[in-house]
Amino acid sequence: MLSLYVTLLVAIIVIYSSCELFVNAIEWVGRKFNVAQCAVGTILAAFGTALPESVVTLMAVAFNSSAEQKAIGIGAALGGPLVLGTISYAVVGLCIIFFRKKRDLGVEIDIDSKKLSRDQLWFVSIFIFKVLMGLFIFSLKPLAGILFLAAYAFYFYKEMGAECVISEEVMEPLTFQPKKKDPTVFWVLSQTFISLMLIFISSHLFVKNLEALSVSWNMSPLIVSLLISPIATELPEILNAVIWVRQGKETLALGNISGAMMIQTTIPTALGLFFTPWLFDFHLIWAGCMTLLSIFYLLLTLKQDKLSPQRLVYAGGFYLLFSCIFFIN
Repeated sequence: MLSLYVTLLVAIIVIYSSCELFVNAIEWVGRKFNVAQCAVGTILAAFGTALPESVVTLMAVAFNSSAEQKAIGIGAALGGPLVLGTISYAVVGLCIIFFRKKRDLGVEIDIDSKKLSRDQLWFVSIFIFKVLMGLFIFSLKPLAGILFLAAYAFYFYKEMGAECVISEEVMEPLTFQPKKKDPTVFWVLSQTFISLMLIFISSHLFVKNLEALSVSWNMSPLIVSLLISPIATELPEILNAVIWVRQGKETLALGNISGAMMIQTTIPTALGLFFTPWLFDFHLIWAGCMTLLSIFYLLLTLKQDKLSPQRLVYAGGFYLLFSCIFFIN
């Protein structure tokens, strides 16, 4: 048992350190390849940090024949967006409050509200269909998975070509070339790939040991897939948010979260539709409902131009509400 706890602690430290390397490198990737800074968060960073949870779903639904493992895969596909749409946004709000004295803007949030609203609308439009797919039985579900992949491809295309309103960000030196004002492409890409590999390995190690710990505590597979595993697999996004908010770059932090949500509502869903019946029970339906309620709340806040750190923190309340419903039933 002690080795499990030590391994979990070491994995968290490695994940955080790897995220430090990654967010530093991915900003330079955007600069080197002329990627709009808003797309750095929603596409480049999100694609990298979404790897752990996508792999968890793939391994569970495609390479395991047991119904329990497939259930874990479906739960992870619902639990990921739930954690991102509630806890991750709450973490951003808490970090803005916590680092307010070190930030030039204090508790003010410098974001493109229209861009963030558009991202949330993208997510809601697709996520609703994701939930509806889990309520009905029909033979063409695997073909529907192709539509979810196509939806992300279209989102990717639109984001890479979109214009965004964003203030000029101060670029920190590349960690692998700290004395160079303009690092080489080779070292920028090397740091990106190395940090992604470390994130992937340490996240996989964290999830595996967390699952082993849950078995020793006699937890049900549903608790692991909906409440425990998603928090573990979303650690890169959460830690990226902490790092970027500390640097006063909440646009990148929020973009990373919204971009990861788009990946989570399309690619794992497609995998689930390809390899499982994709049918939801009571708990999965409630996970979908709480995710939608949280995003509707954020959309309403953005529409009223009242987004604040405190209101972001309130989004975490939907996860607490889901946890209460989960254990009551």
